[in-house]
Amino acid sequence: MMLRIATLTLCLLTTPLALAERADRDKPMQLEANRISIDDAKKIQILEGDVLITKGTMTLKAERVVVTEDQYGFQKGVAFSGKDGLARFRQKREGKEEYMEGEAERIEYNSNSEITELFHRAWVKSGEDQVKGDYIWYDAVSEKYLVTAGAARDPKAPPPRVRAIIQPKNKKSEPERPASRPERLELKGAGGLSLPDAQQ
Repeated sequence: MMLRIATLTLCLLTTPLALAERADRDKPMQLEANRISIDDAKKIQILEGDVLITKGTMTLKAERVVVTEDQYGFQKGVAFSGKDGLARFRQKREGKEEYMEGEAERIEYNSNSEITELFHRAWVKSGEDQVKGDYIWYDAVSEKYLVTAGAARDPKAPPPRVRAIIQPKNKKSEPERPASRPERLELKGAGGLSLPDAQQ
């Protein structure tokens, strides 16, 4: 039974967010829940009660996880929050000592389209970059985000807004510029360009 659940939940667990740790795909999967139910005829698996799923550096915590499979073998996983907190995922980024993590009231992943959606009180953080909104859509194929603020719950309140923190690129990756003033380029007769004699 556990092997069947592991097989059908595999696509949910390989978090599709950018640059996820590739080695996680080959790691064993561990599932914990208070209750597990399987309906092979309808191809539905339900994990309930303090669900914890671990695969390599990836962890998914939720109150309830539902995995369905279509006629072509593609899975759709939905993780729900509970009274104790939001549904949460965390996974190491490939080649970096950084993690990608996020939370929402509901997290959905479609293995066919490789799209992840986070609904209500959603945020995603990658390294020091972070986005927050009522809804976050992420396409792992094109590596594109869409974040929306949602509707205001109180008509008297100001309209909700999306928030993002984007860090500057690492300065070490930029080419170093010389400290002194660069040599002047000189034009030659036929419209050609050459360096001064000292640099030729």
